[in-house]
Amino acid sequence: MIRSFLTVSSGTLASRLLGFVRDSLLAALLGARPIADAFLAAFQLVNVMRRLLTEGGLNAALVPAWLRVRETDGAMAAAAFAGRVLGTITAALMVATALLALAMPLVITALAPGFTGRETLQLAVDNARLMLPYLAFAGPVTVMMALLNAQGRFALTAFSPLLFNIALIAVMAVLLAVQPDATRAAQVVAATVGVAGLLQLSVLVLRRGENLATPLRISFDKEIRGFLSKAVPGMMASSTPQLLMVAGAIIASSSPSAVSWLYFANRLVELPLGIVGVAMGTVLIPELTRAVRGDDHTAMAYTESRGLELAVGLALPATLGLIVLSEPIVQLLFEHGAFTADDTKATARALMWLTLALPAHVLLKALSPAFFAREDTITPLVAALKGVVLAIASAFLLSHWYAADGIAAAIAFGAWTMAFSLIRRGAQTFGFSIDREAKRRLPRIALAALAMGAPLWLAARSLPSLTSNAHGLVQAVLLLLLISAGIVVYGLFLRLFGVTGWREAVNAIRQTKA
Repeated sequence: MIRSFLTVSSGTLASRLLGFVRDSLLAALLGARPIADAFLAAFQLVNVMRRLLTEGGLNAALVPAWLRVRETDGAMAAAAFAGRVLGTITAALMVATALLALAMPLVITALAPGFTGRETLQLAVDNARLMLPYLAFAGPVTVMMALLNAQGRFALTAFSPLLFNIALIAVMAVLLAVQPDATRAAQVVAATVGVAGLLQLSVLVLRRGENLATPLRISFDKEIRGFLSKAVPGMMASSTPQLLMVAGAIIASSSPSAVSWLYFANRLVELPLGIVGVAMGTVLIPELTRAVRGDDHTAMAYTESRGLELAVGLALPATLGLIVLSEPIVQLLFEHGAFTADDTKATARALMWLTLALPAHVLLKALSPAFFAREDTITPLVAALKGVVLAIASAFLLSHWYAADGIAAAIAFGAWTMAFSLIRRGAQTFGFSIDREAKRRLPRIALAALAMGAPLWLAARSLPSLTSNAHGLVQAVLLLLLISAGIVVYGLFLRLFGVTGWREAVNAIRQTKA
């Protein structure tokens, strides 16, 4: 399981790093002006659709259903079921894309009411319509990725999303060299989003190896209706971080540049969340589904325990690191071109509040598979909707006094509300199976993270004086050295507290299923 987790995490890490390059170029191209707000509001809409489908949401519903059909009726029945799912979802998303294009002014008005009466509204509508073709490609991409994941084949699905960022980076690099006006540049990048979706689909179609979904059909029979009734809530429940950001953007749209500040801050939170969260949804669901179907309580306890240890072990140091290094990281990545020093300060403040939500999001990603493996997608959905409603209400109140910082704090509050709701419900229904090793290791992991955070905070206080007049490359090297030192210190404390050592980590990676 750990080897599969690292495969998915490596692909996600590469995608997120390319995403930073993409967003750095985007900040230099558009800054944090109304044109950037319009583009990012549109991109956030399409990004939520992309996350609903491609990053664990549909996977959470399709993997258990496909495994059940294969175990009950055989491989041919499973392929026929997958063919009906693929054909139906593709057709439904094509219709949804056309309807969204027609209704886009109403959709953007609902998601960014602060744009009403401003030119920003029309800019956002135009950009969103240019991005929409991606949605039609995302459906078949997601189904094929889920089928490969169900068979334990994670490499291609982990690395194919890199094409999305590579395409956008190439186009934005050309635009920065040509330097067109910002409105035209935003439209060109928006159109590239659809092309990036086509590239990802092409790679999966050409490299899938065998017919996993045949024959291809559109069907709304009882089996497909039952699957969709579980898939839609599961997709929404798996995308709680994005839903909370949409909730924040609804309130932030009335404040100039607030949408941009929150977007760029959230991009930094998504790096550790993507590495842990996507891998959790992709790897844990097949493992837990097999354990639940076999009524293997030992396997359930092992899978949930190792998943929780990995989640906490990566999320806690990342949270402390982002809080301590918020401003130098934002300055290094985004303060170029049209993105000013004032934008850096505002984005860093929002990042500190948003980072408080990271442990809650990771807990959600670690706990939700226990529900999805039992084909219960309603409970995580109810927890998500409660959190979104509370986030909108608290963001509306806090934004009056604290602007974008208050909205970021409200998003963190909504995330923790979801996490506590899911913990309580899971304990009441089936109980989470945590083994003795996890009970021993988890407190020690938390202590190791805190022990790392203290020297990192002291070192970060001297960083501004060292980098105030330094070249950008020197700033980058110093920041990377500081982050690397934090990782080394954290590893040493893990070893000192008896959590794990280098030999144990290597052995865990080498282990494979018989």
